[in-house]
Amino acid sequence: MSFIKTQITGKVFHITLNRPDKFNSFNRTMAMELLDALELARNSQEIRCVYITGEGKAFCAGQDLSEAIDPQGPGIQRIVEEHYNPIILALRNLPKPVVCAVNGVAAGAGANIALAADIVVAANSASFIQAFSKIGLIPDSGGTFFLPRLIGFGKASALMMLGDKVSASDAKQMGMIYQTADDDKLAEVAGAIANTLSEMPTAALYMTKQLLNQSMTQSLEKQLTSEGAMQVEATKTHDYSEGVNAFLQKRKPAFKGE
Repeated sequence: MSFIKTQITGKVFHITLNRPDKFNSFNRTMAMELLDALELARNSQEIRCVYITGEGKAFCAGQDLSEAIDPQGPGIQRIVEEHYNPIILALRNLPKPVVCAVNGVAAGAGANIALAADIVVAANSASFIQAFSKIGLIPDSGGTFFLPRLIGFGKASALMMLGDKVSASDAKQMGMIYQTADDDKLAEVAGAIANTLSEMPTAALYMTKQLLNQSMTQSLEKQLTSEGAMQVEATKTHDYSEGVNAFLQKRKPAFKGE
């Protein structure tokens, strides 16, 4: 049985975390399968957007603790260095937008994987939990990097230390996620966003993503320089010419992602 289900619909690559009996918690096999799926998305010219969700009632409960404490298992160091760190970097460096449809609880590494996506939509019944402190661990999977930047230092500190459950509506209100949807409309709402992104100028979206990544650590002066350089690169793309011509001709552009 595969712990990751994949399907290409149009130009969107659907990835579903598929350990529903374990609330889609990660073991090594599942982590490696997700990395393989993200690598496939990176290399495919057909794919122009990635959509990630979970099977069953949960999005992802984080790490499967039975593997983490198994003396014959990979151990925490390898789990962090070989599973979660590469997954977060793959998501942030993927040259295509990533939409995450959080269909249920997103806890621990599961929450932080969701927050590494470009756009997050959550079902109204979903929740986010920085569960690490509950078992004497620290937030990993980029949590201490992304969450303070999304919601502020003080709020992130409290959520990480207290391990409070955050509802989807509260997550949206505090800026943690982009949008919420009724449970039975999540796939429709998040899917529409993914479909829209898959028809947009993919190269420009990737440049935007790179600039957002750089903005996490660069000074204003360096960021302005980076923006200027990438804007010049954007003008060299097919989609820039198509977008300008479509605007002047008052028609809908037909972007190729090139």
